[in-house]
Amino acid sequence: MPADLKTLKQDLTRRMDGAIEMLKKEFSGLRTGRASPALLEPIRVEAYGNNQPLNQVANVSVSGPGLLSVQVWDKSVVKAVEIAIRDSGLGLNPQTEGQVIRVPLPPLTQERRNELIKTAGKYAESAKVAIRGVRRDGMEQVKAQEKDKKAPISQDDVKHWSDEVQKLTDQYIKQIDSTLAEKEKDIRQV
Repeated sequence: MPADLKTLKQDLTRRMDGAIEMLKKEFSGLRTGRASPALLEPIRVEAYGNNQPLNQVANVSVSGPGLLSVQVWDKSVVKAVEIAIRDSGLGLNPQTEGQVIRVPLPPLTQERRNELIKTAGKYAESAKVAIRGVRRDGMEQVKAQEKDKKAPISQDDVKHWSDEVQKLTDQYIKQIDSTLAEKEKDIRQV
């Protein structure tokens, strides 16, 4: 239980930063018009009897504005990597050349852009829910501190601490909104 506002804010800030980082990671997996290795990060490959992240069996790089290149390290998993990319739900059609898989990124249709924007909105809403959960925990800690027999805080301190927790929450919600607006702009860009 934090005994002071500074400790409480540090804990809440750390947890809210985690929600923002998760949102950015989810956003990096949403395809825009440009090729990015982050697009293939969520893909998992059935290899060596396990479900492995793609980056543990291959190296992904950008070969051009609309082309990703996947250098598979072991010949025996090339087919599995190709299948994983094709079945990822990203609408990609990989082409294998030996141990290198070329992944051309088709241009986005307006319908697909709208779907991506909806998905980005869902990711942002999940991040906001996480931030609000952290706020709730912070408010509960403030109330618990007020009732603490050993070191209770005054009503004025409760109000002050609660206001600080809310300000921090509002700041992170604004950050999520601006990150979402930036991502939507990026997706709409032709």
